[in-house]
Amino acid sequence: MDWLYTLTGFLVGLIVGITGVGGGSLMTPLLVLLFGVAPVTAVGTDLLFAALTKAGGAWAHARRGNVDWRVVGWLAAGSVPASAVTLVLLHMFVPHPDRLSAIVSVGLGVALILTACALVFREKLHAWAARRAPAGIDGRSTSRQTFIVGAILGVLVTVSSVGAGALGVTALFFLYPGLAAARIVGTDIAHAVPLTLVAGLGHAAAGAVDWQLLVALLTGSLPGIWLGSSLSQKIPERVLRTALAAMLLLIGGKLAL
Repeated sequence: MDWLYTLTGFLVGLIVGITGVGGGSLMTPLLVLLFGVAPVTAVGTDLLFAALTKAGGAWAHARRGNVDWRVVGWLAAGSVPASAVTLVLLHMFVPHPDRLSAIVSVGLGVALILTACALVFREKLHAWAARRAPAGIDGRSTSRQTFIVGAILGVLVTVSSVGAGALGVTALFFLYPGLAAARIVGTDIAHAVPLTLVAGLGHAAAGAVDWQLLVALLTGSLPGIWLGSSLSQKIPERVLRTALAAMLLLIGGKLAL
């Protein structure tokens, strides 16, 4: 079975390398629906998977100056505490495995549907945000809104492992329409590292991480991401993104209902 996990990691990594999204939104439902992994274990394992894979991306973006650390700080100030509180509530007040799995499944389904909508309407949403009056990264209102967005992402990612990518980028485009796209993406990836790490370690402390599965996924995903990045200029992203969104809608509806 390990080689199937490695192959799955490779395919997901390939899609992430080409489109920039699809990590948690593909990996977690595949583990649940295709391999029968318990939803809580799938989420916990995928969170650590995301933390390790996105750390390299964050480092690369930071070297190019594509990370706004002030925005990262405001996002993390909301997301990390929200993640910790969510973990406590999940594992202390929903101790029964079946009920916890049901909650995680519904949360995962909702997150996938939201992510699919963000993918389908991403260009229109970005264009609408760009037409707004340029909003600087100063000001208490914007900082407060960034904190709130971080808190929402913290809850969503902790429950489902989905949302740090497509939803985070879309939210940042609305909050900072004057910020370059490369810095939006780099900032979102940098913020995802501490969020997924804290959430993943919290699930691991509760025994909800399969370490052997994690190693098998990483073995496949790292070369997949490298190859996908090389192919990203040769394959129409819009076609892949539309197909990915349609698949996420179907999977999300199945899990949510």
